[in-house]
This record gives sequence, C-alpha cells and structure tokens, in this order.
Amino acid sequence: MQTESGEALVLPGALDVRAAASLHQAIAARRGGAITIDASAVERIGAQCLQILLAASNAWRADGRAFTIADASPAFADGLRVMAAPALAHDGVS
Repeated sequence: MQTESGEALVLPGALDVRAAASLHQAIAARRGGAITIDASAVERIGAQCLQILLAASNAWRADGRAFTIADASPAFADGLRVMAAPALAHDGVS
C-alpha cells in the first residue's frame, strides 16, 4: 500500500504495551505529511497503542494533514468498538 509520501505504516499483530514505544516513534517520524496506517495484521490492540493512535489522529487533524487507517482487521475494528474509540473509526477504518 502506498501513500502520497511513500509506504504505509504497517501495524504489527500485537499492539500491546511492548509495541507502544516503537509505534510512537514510527508515527512521529512521519509527522508533517499525510499518513496511511495499514491495520490488516492487527490481532489485538491495547489501550496504550490506542492512545497513541488517537493522539496522532488529533495531531494530523490539527496540522491539516490526512490520517487514514486502511484495511483494518476485524480484531482492530472490534478493539476500537470495545474501547469506545469512534473518533478513530472515522479516520478511515475500513
């Protein structure tokens, strides 16, 4: 999957506390341009990574840049629903 600025950020299967620091770094490195996040491999998502994604979505919106989550796995979409994160779902979860 390609974005205007290059490859999409592919999320790992486990978005747990161990993945939080690297997720934050990967997203921060793409600040200033549009970002597409490929959530097709996600098998579970924890609160820490959800918080990072929500903060990134808000930051990109404030910057006037596109923030898109594409190819969301059923587990990713269910995790958003269970943790009541409808704002992130509006960023293009498909």
